[in-house]
Amino acid sequence: MKPTSVLLDPRNAATTRSPEIPMNVLVAPAGFKESLEAEQAARYIEAGILKANPHASIRKVPLHDGGEGFSKALVQQRGGTLYEISVTGPIGEPVDSYFGILQDGKTAVVDMAAAAGLRLVPKTHRDPASTTTVGVGELMKAAIEKGCKKLIVGCGDSGTSDGGAGMLQALGVRLLDGAGRELPRGGGGKDMHRLSKIDMQGLHPRLRNGEVDIEVVCNFKNVLTGPRGVARIYGPQKGATPEQVELLSDGLEKYGRIISDLLGKDITTAPGSGASGGLGAGLLLLHATVRTRFEAVIEYFNIRDLFDDSDLLFTAEGGLDSQTPHGKITAEVAKRASEKGIRVVALAGTIGSGADDCYESGIDAFSSILKAPVSLDEAIKNTETLLRDCAENAMRMIMVGQSLSPERQMRGKSPGIGPALENLRIEERDVEALKPGPKRSVTLPSQLLQPANHLTTPV
Repeated sequence: MKPTSVLLDPRNAATTRSPEIPMNVLVAPAGFKESLEAEQAARYIEAGILKANPHASIRKVPLHDGGEGFSKALVQQRGGTLYEISVTGPIGEPVDSYFGILQDGKTAVVDMAAAAGLRLVPKTHRDPASTTTVGVGELMKAAIEKGCKKLIVGCGDSGTSDGGAGMLQALGVRLLDGAGRELPRGGGGKDMHRLSKIDMQGLHPRLRNGEVDIEVVCNFKNVLTGPRGVARIYGPQKGATPEQVELLSDGLEKYGRIISDLLGKDITTAPGSGASGGLGAGLLLLHATVRTRFEAVIEYFNIRDLFDDSDLLFTAEGGLDSQTPHGKITAEVAKRASEKGIRVVALAGTIGSGADDCYESGIDAFSSILKAPVSLDEAIKNTETLLRDCAENAMRMIMVGQSLSPERQMRGKSPGIGPALENLRIEERDVEALKPGPKRSVTLPSQLLQPANHLTTPV
C-alpha cells in the first residue's frame, strides 16, 4: 500500500502520516566496546532508519579506529590472511589471538586489543596497575618472523596502562631497576616507578637493524604524561583507584623520561605517546610513526569520497563525553561532515559529563540509546535492540522536523533535513522572550502560523 496523507482536523487528535521523504544517509559508526563491532553497529542503525523511512538511501561505512576488529576489517578490505595464535593475555594467562598479513605479504596488521584489550580483562581483575602488553609484543614478533617489513599497530580498546613495557620485554628489551636487576616480565604499570634503565641490546635483530617499519594508528591527542596524561584520563575507566592513578602517573613519567633520553627528544607529551595506556610511548622507542585514526581509515579503507552525495550522517560509539572531541573518531568524522554542510546525529551507549562539548566538533544532536537506568551487563546484552530502536526514533524526529520545514530542501537534494534539525532546537532568544517582564514579542516559525488543516504527518 502506498503511503497517503490526509488533512488534520483540529477537532480531534487522530492523525495520519505523509509520505516518507527520500534522503541519502551515511551511517558511519565506531564499535561499542565489549559489545558490538563497527560493522554490527552499522547494520543495526541501518535497520532502525529504514523502519522509520523505507525510502532512505543508506551507505554504511564502519569506522575502525584501531580497536578490536581493525586487522580483520583491513584484511577483508585489502585482501590477505588472518593468523590465529595463542599469546599472553593482559592478566598473564594465555588467550587466543590473531594478526593479519595483507595481500602483499610484507605488511602485517596487529590489534593491540586482540592481546591486551579491556574485553580480555575479567571484571574481577580490572587492575590497570597489573595488566600487561606482553601479548602485543608476541603478536608483533610473530609477524616479524614471517618476514613482514611493515607493522601497522592499531591502538584502541585497551585494558592496560604499562606504557608498552610488556610489549618491549616480549621483543627482547630488558627493563632494569637501580640495582641492575631485571623487572619481572609482564609486571604491569605498578613496576614503572622502579625503572632505572632500558637495555635495548636484546631487541629483536630485525627491529634493531631497522628492517621493519612500524606505524601506529591511534588517538593523536592521547599523551603519556601531564594534566591530560593517559593514567589520569583513562586509568579510572580501566578500574584504577585514585591511589593507583597517582602510582601509574608517576611511573609513566619516569618511564617517559628514560625513553626521551634514549631518543634524544622529549616524547612525554608527543602526539599518540599515551595511546592504549602508553603503548604509544613504547612504540615510539622503536622509532614508530604515528597516524591519526581518521587519516588511516580514509587511506586504508579507500573512502576518500566518504561524504559525497550525503545529506545526513549517523555516527555512534559506546560513550560521548568531554573526551570525545579530543581525537575520538566519531568527532573527527563529524567535524569533516560539518565542514561539508552535512548534519550529524550521534548515538551513544552513555552520555557522560561534558558531552555538550561535542556540539563544537560538528555533532548537531546526540542521544543515549538507553531507555531507562540499567546495569552495564544488561545494556551490553541488549545493545543491538537499543541501538536499532534509538536510530529509528532519531529518524522519526527528523521526519517530524521535515514536516514542519517550509523550504523542505537541503543543499538542493533531500528536503528539509537542515531546517528539520533547526526546528527541534529552542533558541536562547526565544526562551528569553517567554520570561515574565515587560511586554515582549516572539516570532514563531511561519509554518506554525499556518491553519491546522495544512499540516500533514507521515503514515
